[in-house]
Amino acid sequence: MKIVSWKDLNEQERVDILTRPATADDGSKAKLVADIISNIRNRGDEALLEYSRKFDRLESDHIKLTADEIKSACDRVDSELKTALKNAYDNISMFHRAQKPAPVVVSTRPGVTCELHTHPIDSVGLYVPGGSAPLVSTVLMLAVPAQIAECPKVILCSPPPVSDAIVYAATLCGVNDIYTVGGAQAIAAMAYGTETVPKVNKIFGPGNSFVTEAKKQVSADFRGAAIDMPAGPSEVLVIADESANPAFAASDLLSQAEHGPDSQVVLLSTNPNYGNEVIAEVEKQVQQLSRKDIANRALEKSIAIVCESLEEACAISNIYAPEHLIVETREPRALLPYLRNAGSIFIGGWTPESVGDYASGTNHTLPTYGYAKTCSSLGLADYLRRYTVQEATTEGLTNLSRTVELMADAEGLTAHKRAVTIRMDILNGAK
Repeated sequence: MKIVSWKDLNEQERVDILTRPATADDGSKAKLVADIISNIRNRGDEALLEYSRKFDRLESDHIKLTADEIKSACDRVDSELKTALKNAYDNISMFHRAQKPAPVVVSTRPGVTCELHTHPIDSVGLYVPGGSAPLVSTVLMLAVPAQIAECPKVILCSPPPVSDAIVYAATLCGVNDIYTVGGAQAIAAMAYGTETVPKVNKIFGPGNSFVTEAKKQVSADFRGAAIDMPAGPSEVLVIADESANPAFAASDLLSQAEHGPDSQVVLLSTNPNYGNEVIAEVEKQVQQLSRKDIANRALEKSIAIVCESLEEACAISNIYAPEHLIVETREPRALLPYLRNAGSIFIGGWTPESVGDYASGTNHTLPTYGYAKTCSSLGLADYLRRYTVQEATTEGLTNLSRTVELMADAEGLTAHKRAVTIRMDILNGAK
């Protein structure tokens, strides 16, 4: 992890230092994913099973868990873990339930009423990574808002063998349609449907670069499915001053670095010596991690930047737009008005990123790779569809008629104008 001083960098060097590590791809990944999608779209279960055997070592033709298998998996989960998951479920539910929108009804003119309503998306597919890190917390983050939104159809895909804890978390959220498929093939199956896996309207969840590429491709196809958000590798940025505990900052950086070798962590500090103190802590703490090799590879692409002020640190953070932003300063809330671009912000030394990842109540599905400048954290609204309603009485149409006719004339759209004029002629004739 290298240290640089922001004031010593020229404009181009500043751009370069905040550029995420490029994901190497000569186009072969996109081509492979496109082939997987095409085959599953055309051949359904036959192709899905072929890819599952090849990539996930699936040993049978059985890809949907039965009720008995779900019950057995739930029975195997340790009781203490069940309690922890229920606690997290309660907190996440409380926070997302508070996001329920109220209908909007406004009279814009006498006789003209405009309304805004929402209803749940009919069918959603949840993708939960498995492998070396089965993300049981992701089940709660994706399925709780789907449950609160009351989406009629919710399915879940995760690579085989699906973790018992993932199955239990799914049942907590009322999800019982669980499929043992992973990777790009799972995204394709949910986007287009197969004989076994139903097609959904929108796909949620993180994944590796193949999953991300598949989500990108199916969302660009009108026959496919919408997705929650674009995403890249995980990342965290820590803003710290001289009051911050180096051990805290180091642990926060490592908690993100252990996600994967393509993750990136960034430290911004106003203390020239602080970066060295944190790096020393990182080198000590990383030795205790079960995934230390992965964390070390991520740290090779990570940086510590010395800033002249906290205001400058906030400006740099806004440019970088991190997925997770941790503020460990003497008065962290004082910086909130200056922090615009972040997926989720963690305030103070006693708020590690881990609490948001698991159990505080906020959602850990967040925009990465700079998308926080325009995209938001996952929330209840992502599972809802907005639609408007308008109604005009004869008085309302009369009040708007001249405005609409003039604007239609300006656009050269005669039929638009006549749709009003004909009605007004009838109204005037009736008088």
